Amino acid sequence: MKTISDKRLVARLKNRDSRAFEILVSQYQGPIFNLIFRMIGRKEEAEDLAQEVFVTVFKKIDTFRGESSLATWIYRIASNTCKNRQKYLGRRYYDRPAYTDNLETVGHGLETMRTTARISRPDEMVEGYQTERLLQEAINSLEEEPRLILVLRDIQNMSYDEISAITGLPLGTVKSRLHRARMALKEKIAPHLR
Repeated sequence: MKTISDKRLVARLKNRDSRAFEILVSQYQGPIFNLIFRMIGRKEEAEDLAQEVFVTVFKKIDTFRGESSLATWIYRIASNTCKNRQKYLGRRYYDRPAYTDNLETVGHGLETMRTTARISRPDEMVEGYQTERLLQEAINSLEEEPRLILVLRDIQNMSYDEISAITGLPLGTVKSRLHRARMALKEKIAPHLR
């Protein structure tokens, strides 16, 4: 599907152009699903929340002022959607699941931390999936905010400035919390990699 500039896309969305909405979803559905899946941990719920994000974007596009990029605005909506869902689930004594979805069945362009790149032998594939599962379980064990920052930086490859805009945190805070999240992650997975 053809991509168009954010400015043109926003203008068309504000005119309620359904084709522009299809382009928006096509451009952002993989990264947004990936973020939500990494934050929530359940495929079906991530799919539902991703749809909710795009409906919210479509409904609220008139409030987009262009002070940040369209992507940053969409990520902010997605991260707030995740936070709201986690609060809702937390009030119901619901824990994030262990990372149980088989990575092969998740789809939607799920990005990994490159633990499974170019694996050819079946035993290496199993080891790669086990490492990915271990890594995701460690990510799931992090508090919500450090997990979000880690996912945005190390999985979504966003810049510190973009993360700061999405989270509303000062740049220095983003960097320090990312460092602490990485150290916590290292501490959690190091015993399993020996």
